[in-house]
Amino acid sequence: MGPLAHMPALDVMWVSFYCIGSMIISASLIFLARHKIKNTFLRTIINLCAYILFGLGTFLMVLIVATWPA
Repeated sequence: MGPLAHMPALDVMWVSFYCIGSMIISASLIFLARHKIKNTFLRTIINLCAYILFGLGTFLMVLIVATWPA
């Protein structure tokens, strides 16, 4: 049994929504950094934050899908 086996289904649903939201926010940040921001240092910081947010969302989503009991 995985770490999410004792977690209620609605809590797992909300975590998956947060994961999807973090992926949407990270895609928006990447778009913003590539097309709207001209400052290289600020662009690098925003890209780094977006990639970290995307990685966290992806990791949690994979964890939910892989460990949720069928």
